Amino acid sequence: MRCEAISWERLAEAVADRVDRAEPGDGSEWLKVGVDGAPAAPGGEFADRIADALRLRGRSVLVVATGGFLRPASLRFEYGKQDPDAYYTDWYDTGALWREVFGPLEPGGSGKVLPDLWNPVTDRATRNPAVPLPPGGVLVLHGPFLLGHWYPFDLKLHLRLSPGALARRTDQPWTLPAFRRYEQEVGPTDTADAVIRADDPTRPAWTGFRD
Repeated sequence: MRCEAISWERLAEAVADRVDRAEPGDGSEWLKVGVDGAPAAPGGEFADRIADALRLRGRSVLVVATGGFLRPASLRFEYGKQDPDAYYTDWYDTGALWREVFGPLEPGGSGKVLPDLWNPVTDRATRNPAVPLPPGGVLVLHGPFLLGHWYPFDLKLHLRLSPGALARRTDQPWTLPAFRRYEQEVGPTDTADAVIRADDPTRPAWTGFRD
């Protein structure tokens, strides 16, 4: 995989340019961008940079983290608190993401997106109100394991860490088998529209967009 060195600022501008030229693939009035990557990758920061670049172009943007859609502890920890298979398949409430985030952005949808659902610290519902995203707006969703659920992204970005960098920068090493499984079963580097290498968080490199 050949990559070209680039700054995060130029990356965000390149993504914003691409989004500005795109049309929703599902015929809806909203574009959906996925920023896929392990927690050790700077996915949240990159999503915010993309949002800032789009807002400067006059676009309405809503950034959502899958970390706000964790399932209750009783379900996440059913097989123990350090089970990598459960982390991969059971921690994130994919049904709620479909219902509360993507559902309102379907053709004819209300555009009212729930920004989060569950607080993992209190293990309670957040009860935050839905946020209206006007027609022409852009959803930027970031988190791990995004490319294995057929989410209707118009642009898929994968932040890749080498196995060594992932191991060094992961706070919970018991999760590493889950990311190996994701690589084997989903192949995010092949599925994404662009891959960003982030082994050095200050010096990214990318493949460019795959047309």
